[in-house]
Amino acid sequence: MKILRRFTFSLFIFAFNGCEAVEPTIQDDLKNIITTIEPRLDVDENGYYHLTLDRNRWQTIHRVSGHLNYEDGSPAELIRVGWSSDLYWVLGDTLGYIVHQGLTDDLIYVSYDTTYITGFNGMEVPTSNQVSYSNAEGEVNNMIAPVQIMAGDTMTLYWSYYDNVGFNEGSIKIVLE
Repeated sequence: MKILRRFTFSLFIFAFNGCEAVEPTIQDDLKNIITTIEPRLDVDENGYYHLTLDRNRWQTIHRVSGHLNYEDGSPAELIRVGWSSDLYWVLGDTLGYIVHQGLTDDLIYVSYDTTYITGFNGMEVPTSNQVSYSNAEGEVNNMIAPVQIMAGDTMTLYWSYYDNVGFNEGSIKIVLE
């Protein structure tokens, strides 16, 4: 009986105070996002960026950054940006190898076996990461990794994303030297 009175009293308080209707707000001032790509590379008079490939390594790793800001200058956070490149390379039969090492009875490290990682023949390897998200400052980052045999080529790096207004896309050209 005591529980029934508490329930009735709670129901009475709820009914007496009523419920305040909250109307959904519609964002009528959808803002465009302004994209600024910062490849951190030298640019020539034609607007092409230039990346010098590392001749001592197979791949040259380079970070391309950018900022996504609303028209009022505030950062656009958590925007999913898709990235792609027009260049890729094809793997041979061997991806790499693992050298097995161990200790002898005299506690000296020795290499006793090598395992080759095979079965990847013909697989295409992209030269760009595929996705990044903008952080709290609106910054996005993408890693590109062209290889030595691409020296003399021009890479086109594409990006795209959806915002409140629609689909946005762009590209830059990077000469691989």
